[in-house]
Amino acid sequence: MRRRWVPWVFLTPALIVLGVFFALPVIGGFILSLTDFDVYALADLHNLRFVGLENYLALLRRPLFWRALAHTMYFVVVGVPLSIMASLGAALLLNSKLARFKGFFRTALFAPVVTTVVAVAVIWRYLFNTRYGLVNYALHSLGVQPVDWLGDPHWAMPTIIAFAVWKNFGYNMVIFLAGLQAIPTDLYEASRIDGASPWQRFRHITWPMLGPTLVMVGVLTMSGYFQLFAEPYVMTEGGPLQSTVSVLYLMYEDGFKWWNLGLASAVAFMLFVLMFAATALLMRAARKRGLA
Repeated sequence: MRRRWVPWVFLTPALIVLGVFFALPVIGGFILSLTDFDVYALADLHNLRFVGLENYLALLRRPLFWRALAHTMYFVVVGVPLSIMASLGAALLLNSKLARFKGFFRTALFAPVVTTVVAVAVIWRYLFNTRYGLVNYALHSLGVQPVDWLGDPHWAMPTIIAFAVWKNFGYNMVIFLAGLQAIPTDLYEASRIDGASPWQRFRHITWPMLGPTLVMVGVLTMSGYFQLFAEPYVMTEGGPLQSTVSVLYLMYEDGFKWWNLGLASAVAFMLFVLMFAATALLMRAARKRGLA
């Protein structure tokens, strides 16, 4: 009996921290989503009413919620694979024996991750400015007409995706680099002796050995991309024509612009259910392939 309780004794401090700072806020937020908590309830709690699932039903009848959900899914479906490919490509280059100044390039490629989102987003707004942005200047020198990157509904989200991939791929690059360095070199040496090409070595050695790392990177990246907020908030403010409004941005507007905190909590839990379902599907597919 004493041996059984020893692990729980060591786990108790961490469980208390998780309970106070995670479980209780989550439970409180869910209870809040079942009420009409708004600015009037902030002034006087007697104005707070229990409405049950009315907030969730109102979201399902709200066209803007479905548009925000579509924008978020577009951001995840396009952005996550691009981010993983960019980070894996950079890790493969840095892990190559032909690479020089590896320390410098690791630092340079990882620097955007630790840079403030707001600061670099403002810089990107200037880079993609229609009239005096550096990107359009380069296109003009090639004979291409300027593009309204952040003012055109067709280009605003791809621009934000490009920014998010550039901002975040360095984090996954470090994880992939650690996974590549953990692969035994004997496998590559044996494959070279057998006459395997670089593509065959990547396909039959690197890719399978990186399986668990790919699953972890996929889950982390997908969870982060579902929480799209800072990029559209700084770069487009949800525009143009609400083409970059995400689920989290909608939650922010409902909760802190219109002070409808009950509805905002419902948006947050709808996003949580979506993230949980997507993560569960990804983990299930990974288990079928023997990667998790």
